[in-house]
Order: sequence, then C-alpha cells, then structure tokens
Amino acid sequence: MLVMSSCRMELLDKTINSYLDVWLGPRDPRVKGWLLLENYTPTFIFSVLYLLIVWLGPKYMRNKQPFSCRGILVVYNLGLTLLSLYMFYELLTGVWEGGYNFFCQDTHSGGEADMKIIRVLWWYYFSKLIEFMDTFFFILRKNNHQITVLHVYHHATMLNIWWFVMNWVPCGHSYFGATLNSFIHVLMYSYYGLSAVPAMRPYLWWKKYITQGQLTQFVLTIFQTSCGVVWPCAFPQGWLYFQISYMISLIILFTNFYIQTYNKKASSRRKEYQNGSTATVNGYTNSFSSLENNVKQRKQRKD
Repeated sequence: MLVMSSCRMELLDKTINSYLDVWLGPRDPRVKGWLLLENYTPTFIFSVLYLLIVWLGPKYMRNKQPFSCRGILVVYNLGLTLLSLYMFYELLTGVWEGGYNFFCQDTHSGGEADMKIIRVLWWYYFSKLIEFMDTFFFILRKNNHQITVLHVYHHATMLNIWWFVMNWVPCGHSYFGATLNSFIHVLMYSYYGLSAVPAMRPYLWWKKYITQGQLTQFVLTIFQTSCGVVWPCAFPQGWLYFQISYMISLIILFTNFYIQTYNKKASSRRKEYQNGSTATVNGYTNSFSSLENNVKQRKQRKD
C-alpha cells in the first residue's frame, strides 16, 4: 500500500513538473534538489492544510478557553526577528558584492554573489512556511478578528509565489522586495514579541508606522520592478508584470486595512471626545456617564 501511494505521488509530481516546465520554461539548475523546491506538491499541500486550519480552527476553539501562549510568542517572535535581520543583512551585502544594478539585474551575472542571494532567498521562502504560525496563534488565543481576508491572502499566497520564484528567478531582480520585506519584518516581529509582554505594551507606539512602512515597501517595489520593464535586461519580463500586479493587490488590501483600523478609530475617538464634552455641559445624567467611563478606565489600567 505504501509503495503504491509513493508511486502515485511520484507520478503526480512528474505530471505537475512537466506541465510547469512547458508553461514556464526550464528551471534554474542551481536549486535542483534543494529542500521543498524539487516538487510543487509539498508547498501546495502545506497551503491547503493552512486554509483548512483557518476554516476549522475557530470552530474547534469556539467552546474552549483561549490559550495564553505568552512565553512561546516571545520566543517565536524573537526568532523571526533575528531571522529577518539575518536575511536583510545578507541580502544587502550580497547585492553590494555582486554589483547589482538597481534598474534591472539578470540572474546570472553576479557570480558567487548570486549563489549567496539564492541561499538567503531560500530561507526567505522557508520563512513564509514558518509564518503560518502567526495565524495559528491567533486561533489558539481566539483573536479571530485578526484573521482577515488580507491576513489569509498574504500568508497563503507568499509561500506559493516564492516557490515559483526560487525555481525560475532565484536571484537578480527578485532580491528587492524580499530585502525590504525582511527589514519591515524586523520591526513587525520585534513589536509583536514585545507586545506579548504586558509590561511593555504602554511603551509600544509604532504599530501604525509599521503598516505605513509596509505600504511604502509595496510602492517602492512597484517602482523598482517597473524599472526592469522600462530599462529591460535578461530578467524575464513576465515575472516583473506579475510582481507589479501582486503589489497592487497588496496596496489595495493594506490601504483598506489602514483606513478601517486607524482612520475610523481616530474618527470614533473624536466623536467620543465631543460627546463627553457635551455631557459635561448638559447636566448630571451625562456627567454620571462620564464618571462611569472614568471608573472603567481606572479598572482597565489596573488589569
């Protein structure tokens, strides 16, 4: 039975690989045999399992107490912060050593620096699998409001996109978005790690600016990718057009998230402030409401 299943899996992998090779052309031989890159099936299965957990996880946790996960969250976020810092540094030094052209860089003229960037970008691809844990922690802690369309779309697509990038364009012009994203993730995962410690939460003020940084990252990536279209080199044009399209989709989703999270919150706070001022002027009933709010705030501070 196991032999038959293994044979079927090999046949499936060969069929998928043959279709991909016809559709996208020959793969980059430098990544042949690398972990998870030989066949698309494992990456696809991981993605399907991720989506199943996103769907079934909240149902399973519905009548259960949320898990704290505080200790493991600190370790997890610290680990991803350090990994992101390592990738950011290695990509910067690799680009410098290879004399990469900002406007357009092919995948074979950087010499040994190309191999350095390929190795780092494999870790970048693998980090997208690790980052599935972001969602799983939301589920375990019953923070289901954070499992948005943007969150699931971004996590589910990145792993798959980078499997294709690593097999066909694992260096050259592909470096830019990953470099910026690694820098943003240093800030983001350090923020999440610190926010897992209750005593640190009053001092964390930069969450809004992380989202602004992400939007800036997408705009800069579109600009740099467009340079490769306007001043082309040997880097495949189809990948550039895909990158631009994907960045536009992220800009739309992140902009909507920013408006919903920050602009509407600011607007509601202004309304609450105005209502509170009116309450003070208009008499004792509303003054009692204001006093009640103050008592609630004191209780919250004690917690």
